[in-house]
Formats: sequence, C-alpha cells, structure tokens
Amino acid sequence: MNVEPLEIHPSIPAPSANRDKWTVEAIKKLFEKPFIDLLFEAQKTHREHFKPNAIQLSTLVSIKTGGCPEDCGYCPQSVRFNTGVIDDDLMKLEEVVQAASTAKANGASRFCMGAAWRGPKDKDVVKVAEMVTAVKSLGLETCATLGLLKEGQAEVLKNAGLDYYNHNIDTSSGHYEEIISTRTQDDRHDTLQRVRDAGVSVCCGGIIGMGESRDDRADMIVQLANMDPYPQSVPINNLVKVQGTPMADVDGIDPIEFVRTIAAARISMPKAMVRLSAGRTDMSDEMQALCFYAGANSVFYGEKLLTTPNATAYGDDELFARLGLVPGDDVAL
Repeated sequence: MNVEPLEIHPSIPAPSANRDKWTVEAIKKLFEKPFIDLLFEAQKTHREHFKPNAIQLSTLVSIKTGGCPEDCGYCPQSVRFNTGVIDDDLMKLEEVVQAASTAKANGASRFCMGAAWRGPKDKDVVKVAEMVTAVKSLGLETCATLGLLKEGQAEVLKNAGLDYYNHNIDTSSGHYEEIISTRTQDDRHDTLQRVRDAGVSVCCGGIIGMGESRDDRADMIVQLANMDPYPQSVPINNLVKVQGTPMADVDGIDPIEFVRTIAAARISMPKAMVRLSAGRTDMSDEMQALCFYAGANSVFYGEKLLTTPNATAYGDDELFARLGLVPGDDVAL
C-alpha cells in the first residue's frame, strides 16, 4: 500500500513507506553482531542521512503533573503508587510560554508538553492547543504527550500547529502486560494511527531495562520499524527507577546492551531521529558517547524530565564540547 509521506519539519527526511518488513529474527541478528561491527554499521547508516556531529536539543515540560489513573509500573505519576508526586492542575498558558522561552534561550529547538492523563478531555485539548500555538510562535518545534486520543482530538492539535505527538509503545507485545494492565498496547497503536491520520508526525519509542529479554527488545524495535511509516522520532529511554513504583528494584540493563538497542533502532529506522531520553543521569559520559556513535542524534535538555531528574544543561554543554557535537535543528543531510 502506498502511503503519502507526512508533512514534517523540512530538515527531517520522511521515512519511506515502501520497504521490506523487519522480523524479530533479523533484529536479533543485529543484536548478536560483534559490538564493533554493529556500531560500524549503525554509524554508516547514520552518516547516510544525518550530519555526523550534529545533535538536536529538546526540552520536556510537565504541563499537568500527577493524578494519572493508569498503573504503568515505571511511572511515579500514577495515583496507584506512593511516590510523593503531587496532583497538580494544568499549567497556565503564560507559564508554558515562559518555560518555552527559557528553553529556546538555552539552546533547545523543540519543546514537548507532557500531561499525566489517561487521555485528555476535549476541553483539555482546546487549552493545550492554545499552548501549542503560542509555543510555535516562538519558532520552536512543538510536541505533546497527553495519553490516549479520541477521534478528532489529533486534528485540533494539528490545526494549532503541533509538529509531533509522543505516545510510546513502551516494550514488546509479550512483556507489555507485565508492566501495564489499565490499557493495552493496541490502545496505544490506535492513538498512533489517529495521529498519523491527522498528519501529525509520530514520536514513539520505548523503555529499556524493565526486566525484558533481548527478544523483547527486538520485538519492540520490530513494532516500531514496521509502522507505516515508521516514527519520525524514536525516543529510547533507560528506566529511571523511582521508589514506590513496582519497577523500583528491577535489575538494570547492561550498558553495552543499551547501546546495542540504540544501534538496532538506527539501522532499522535510518531516517528517524533517535532520541536518547530518560535515564541519562545514570549514564557515564562514555556510555552516552557510544550511544551517539550508535546513531542517537537528539537528547532532552534541561534539569528535569516530567518528574525525574535529567542531565543538567551545563553538563550537556560540557559533554557536547568534549565530543565535538554541535547543537542545532538542522541535523539532516
């Protein structure tokens, strides 16, 4: 089936809808490659589509924190877990604009607004749409992550100027029910289809280190790579363990295996922005450098990711300087 490419930021090439499908076995073979060979292939793929030393900076702000009725086992914003997160009201428009202005002044080219809802009410979408329009007027790319969308809501956000909608599949189809019971992975795919149908670019990835196997990681990558088209932005999160959540004491993932996951994402989705997301505070500079070599070319920038710590702007600036990475929004060839 031929699919028209989505209208996305002009510097980001649209993924091709006409391509062979990936299989779990094919992705597993990538994971099984000698590490140096895998990184070499990922770096070659990266250089075919992106400037090798360019990196996009994004800022994520929680516009509505806490009180979520879902039971996602990793999330401190769930009302089901005692994590100390307070249920706050939706931020005021002027507060969001101020946060976006600060983010731009600090070098961010993309601003993402996150709300702890199962899904927004129509009245909430109208308010967020006003925020999107205001942030867009500052010259920033806009992204929102608001939970499950109903019919027509993605169109409202699109008309307001939304560039990306983030909605992760989180993990493999088999491991998903071990993490979440209040909504299915199919529910997530339904929202992603509504986003695509509205002409909004998709930001979709997952979380690594939730007790999943390598087969699970391969399944997650296959789900992403076989979307039609695959996501324009693919955030790969390293689980941030928060006391009070069911995932607080899960065994962490081997850093080399995490880098392998980044490389598999880059090879299977060559034109996507691969975003190194949550968990960077627990990564050494050397681990992050390997992730960038494996094809990650975007990070969240600032001191906080919704309710969990993020690498500080100062620390990022220092690391980028050491690695010779140049921040900007013009990252594609």
